[in-house]
Amino acid sequence: MKTLTDQLRTSHSFETSPKRIISLVPSQTELLYDLGLEDRIVGITKFCVHPYHLKATKKIVGGTKKVHFEKIRLLQPDIIICNKEENTLEMVSELQQICPVWVTDICTIEDNFKMIADFGQLFNCRTEAQKWNDKLAYAHNDFKQFINEIPTQKVVYFIWKKPYMIAGAGTYIDEMLQLNHFQNAYAHKERYPEIQLDRMQLEANPDLILLSSEPFPFQEEDAFEMSNFAHQTKTILVDGEMFSWHGSRLLKAFEYFKKMHQKLGFALL
Repeated sequence: MKTLTDQLRTSHSFETSPKRIISLVPSQTELLYDLGLEDRIVGITKFCVHPYHLKATKKIVGGTKKVHFEKIRLLQPDIIICNKEENTLEMVSELQQICPVWVTDICTIEDNFKMIADFGQLFNCRTEAQKWNDKLAYAHNDFKQFINEIPTQKVVYFIWKKPYMIAGAGTYIDEMLQLNHFQNAYAHKERYPEIQLDRMQLEANPDLILLSSEPFPFQEEDAFEMSNFAHQTKTILVDGEMFSWHGSRLLKAFEYFKKMHQKLGFALL
């Protein structure tokens, strides 16, 4: 019998390593695949787009906020992977009637390392998990050297439109902003507050506005609209996966961030 504790400090006991996995977190579906666990995954969400072929080979059980509980039950999972931010408490409570639900909570890079190490123990793939953590640690140190000389910019990171919502403190996105020497202009607000565009200049006075590709897919016309409210502020579209997906996606994020700074003119090509 193996007893392990998830990131919400819930203890789980398993006689053997879970063989049938349902993942309700897109970034963690990608991580499970990268850990060599594709054959154990039996169910995913419609938002689990990496790697793309999983949508054709695994059962789609719903989204991240609403799932088909009977489909999940029929898949006879040994474990369901959820995330505190992605999935609702009500959903987790009902899923616990089916099988153990492992909930992750990722706000920092250190949390990400812990999740990967936990998966290594949980799914008996410690060697692969350690390889990924080693690669991420090396890339993290390399990026910190890269970013060292790049000046700090005050930014607003938008995640939603109508109502306009931004990333505040206590989020993984905020951790990625800090990593990039982006000072979050709304760091005094928690989580994902709504803001008024006509008050942004007065409240935040940002140097840079970042419009994310997800969960709302901001487009060029949205960047143009922003210019009506922040005349002297540069606005760019950014890949939301790189700022909000944890797990193995972080490795790609470091390279993406380097190219972003080069395009902004803060780093040499």
